[in-house]
Amino acid sequence: MVRRALGQAVLFDVALLLAPVPVGLLAIELGLDPAWVWPWVCLPPLLRHPWLLIRLVLLIRRQHRLAPPFPLGLWGEVYRGLARYQQRGRKSRKRQIRFSRRFREAANAVPDALVILDKQHRIEWANPAATKLMNVRWPEDDRRPLTDILTQPEILPFIEAGEYMRPLDIAPEHNRAIMLSLRITPFGERKKQRLVVGRDITKIYHLNMIRRDFVANASHELRTPLTVIAGFLETLLDATGTPDHHRRPLTLMRNQTDRMCSIIEDLLTLSRLEMRERPEEQESVDIPDEIHLILQEAQTLSNGRHSVESQVDEDLLLLGSAPELRSAFSNLVFNAVKHTPDGTHIRVVWRRSADEAEFSVIDDGPGIPPEHLPRLTERFYRVDRARSRESGGTGLGLAIVKHVLNRHDGRLRMASELGRGSRFVCGFPAKRALIRDERDEILGDEIQTPLSRTSAEG
Repeated sequence: MVRRALGQAVLFDVALLLAPVPVGLLAIELGLDPAWVWPWVCLPPLLRHPWLLIRLVLLIRRQHRLAPPFPLGLWGEVYRGLARYQQRGRKSRKRQIRFSRRFREAANAVPDALVILDKQHRIEWANPAATKLMNVRWPEDDRRPLTDILTQPEILPFIEAGEYMRPLDIAPEHNRAIMLSLRITPFGERKKQRLVVGRDITKIYHLNMIRRDFVANASHELRTPLTVIAGFLETLLDATGTPDHHRRPLTLMRNQTDRMCSIIEDLLTLSRLEMRERPEEQESVDIPDEIHLILQEAQTLSNGRHSVESQVDEDLLLLGSAPELRSAFSNLVFNAVKHTPDGTHIRVVWRRSADEAEFSVIDDGPGIPPEHLPRLTERFYRVDRARSRESGGTGLGLAIVKHVLNRHDGRLRMASELGRGSRFVCGFPAKRALIRDERDEILGDEIQTPLSRTSAEG
């Protein structure tokens, strides 16, 4: 059909170009001067093309809609083709307008605050919920920096850091009664724009505060009576006059008391970790020294039932809190000892890679079923409850590890295969890794340099 229409248009233009020939010959036969006949006969077909071209240019410049009737010939096909493109463009614009309207209606109905920032962190758009939650009014605040409205000092570093895996919780200055959880997602061309999502977590925040306070207070209140009970049980077991048939129940009571004390200590540790997002004091932690102490305790705990080896970078240190890191690493190592059968080979690795420092605990034990891996860091979650109680586990060790790593910008990676063992890796960003300068250590003055710079020099 298209070829037929195009062929007809070509034939029309050819006939139009050849039409002056018989007309001119006829005029000459009638005795007219050829010098006057041929220009007047050939001029109309030749002027038709520039006239139709100028008309088309004027219609396009004035953004007129091309509508029938169209010229005959090839110019008609040009007009008709442009008209089809115009129609497609109108339909596409209508779809875009409908989509934009639906997007705005949906965004306006979202109860969370939505704010779009440009690459200079200025406000481009915001939904109505942003007015209530973030004090951002649009379009009044159009092109205004977000940091002029949310003036908390941690906002600008959070936006510029580009590490948006964890949200930022703030109490906005315009309404201190609410708690906001801010999340940022890069989008747009080259990921230069930012979508800021503010969610009201006031109820969840208060519930977490109540839970933390309850756990901390209950643990403190329980620790004193348990200490007294444990002391009397120890005295009774050590007394020479205690009958033999009383020693077994007293031993069981002491073991359960020790287990309760361990649970309370772990709960208190978790409460302390949850009170603040970052460690109060950060220093250069001698991780190799801490690992050697942990391995000595693990050997004592194992009592020769496990084979423990280590691969430690003696010059690799870490910026953070020594007690917290010691607690996290010891939990992973002691878990490998407690929850694997006798004869298991345990390997502890502390090394640096291209972009992070890694602490790994690898064993060749029975492994963990894959369905349990996502829940291992939950409080009191146990793969084998009976075995965990026999080994003295509290079910809080990996929860402590997770909180410590979050406070040190780290990540916990877990992998396991049934019958082939498990692997737990603590990854820390390169900015926290430090290198011990051995030459200055000889002089008694340890100088640390960032891992990233040392790796580049190497």
